[in-house]
Amino acid sequence: MAMGTKMTMPFRMMSMSPGMPSSSPPTQSPAPTSLPLRTIPGSYGWPLLGPISDRLDYFWFQGPETFFKKRIEKHKSTVFRTNVPPTFPFFAGVNPNVVAVLDTKSFAYLFDMDIVEKKNILVGEFMPSVKFTGNIRTCAYLDTSEPQHTQLKNFAMDVLKRSSKVWLSELVASLDTMWDTIDTDVSQKGSGSYLIPLQKALFKFLVKSLTGADPSKSPEIAEGGYVMLDKWLALQLLPTIKIGILQPLEEIFLHSFAYPFFLVSGDYNKLYQFITDEAKELLLYAKTEFGLNQEETVHNLLFILGFNAFGGFSIFLPGLISRIASDTALQEKLRNEVRQNSGPSLSFESVMKMPLVQSVVYETLRLSPPVPMQFARARKDFQLSSHDSVFDIRKGELLCGYQPLVMRDPEVFDDPESFKADRFMGEEGRELLSYLYWSNGPQTGSPSESNKQCAAKDYVTLTGSMMVAYLLKRYDSIKGDSASITAVEKAVK
Repeated sequence: MAMGTKMTMPFRMMSMSPGMPSSSPPTQSPAPTSLPLRTIPGSYGWPLLGPISDRLDYFWFQGPETFFKKRIEKHKSTVFRTNVPPTFPFFAGVNPNVVAVLDTKSFAYLFDMDIVEKKNILVGEFMPSVKFTGNIRTCAYLDTSEPQHTQLKNFAMDVLKRSSKVWLSELVASLDTMWDTIDTDVSQKGSGSYLIPLQKALFKFLVKSLTGADPSKSPEIAEGGYVMLDKWLALQLLPTIKIGILQPLEEIFLHSFAYPFFLVSGDYNKLYQFITDEAKELLLYAKTEFGLNQEETVHNLLFILGFNAFGGFSIFLPGLISRIASDTALQEKLRNEVRQNSGPSLSFESVMKMPLVQSVVYETLRLSPPVPMQFARARKDFQLSSHDSVFDIRKGELLCGYQPLVMRDPEVFDDPESFKADRFMGEEGRELLSYLYWSNGPQTGSPSESNKQCAAKDYVTLTGSMMVAYLLKRYDSIKGDSASITAVEKAVK
């Protein structure tokens, strides 16, 4: 069997692994029920004053999670009207009014593309300037009804399919470099931060896997490319996220206006030129097979690489590492499973035989989804159901779900606030995957041109599983926290 065939098989067979259901039905909203019809509680308050008050609660006085929890308690409903930032003073044309949907049943409507649309609402009503993406709307901002969405989504899925030939080898090579660096720091300094080594490893691994370009061809890109992406991401998202620095400075300087692209234009242009020079084979393939010109291809590749892949992994993987490094009992259970199933070396096939490893990855995504907020706009009038009521939604209304609360829904998850490593194991655990929505759709769903589910959904969970298995194969024990490793004991070979 050719290497390419062996490498792509696990991605095609994900649904047959011990941690996955045997089928992936299309995403649909819940069926109509006989629940009582209720007027959506809550309000948007007085013009200007209401949005400003909610903004200060969201970012300053309460924080996002408490903001939504308190309103659930106040309205005795997981569906209600409120405002979400960004708002006044310098966000002309941004309407902060939303209908919050904060239980698994109502949240599922966000992914039914027959009744909602996703045009320009990746991060809500606020859309960063298209200058950040070469003056084009990349696939993430297109609705499924727009003709180019099919073209670009199919291209993204094909890029991932092509990358599967080198995904494992590039991942392991980058992990080797990363953890060799950390081992040296721990030995010489007593501890080693894994955040920067992780980002360096991710950048090299993702660029080589997704684009075929080698960062080492450009010393500037190899050394500082990950920083360029960090800055590019930060300037787009600052108005929408809580940083946690001294208030009111955060409100004044980070949440009151959108930052201009020119602050990172030089770095972005360097990344654009690097992909243009070093990924010629992929650019030609995009043109001949998908009819995409160079600008469309490179800007969409940079968005996939920087926003979707690098940005998502940079949030997800540190939480996964921290979870394992801080729990010695969990390490022992994982180590036993990994070493019983891995053989001489790790492979996709061996990781798929590790249900506890997969469950730990899913549970990490449940409690700490990389993208906390999901949005959708009503394509038409329809009725939306929560666990206890039905609500009328009007065409054009913006629905907003805060995933960290949705995936702690006590109606679905037992002891929802606790990390339970084996939550997604066994038949009952597999059924819960239908409520794991981190990927802009359920874990049981399948990305396609007709939906907005993350094209790399299975690659993310498999890569996370590979990271866990790699650590437990490399180390007999590892200790650390949310940013650093403080002690390691390497496995005896």
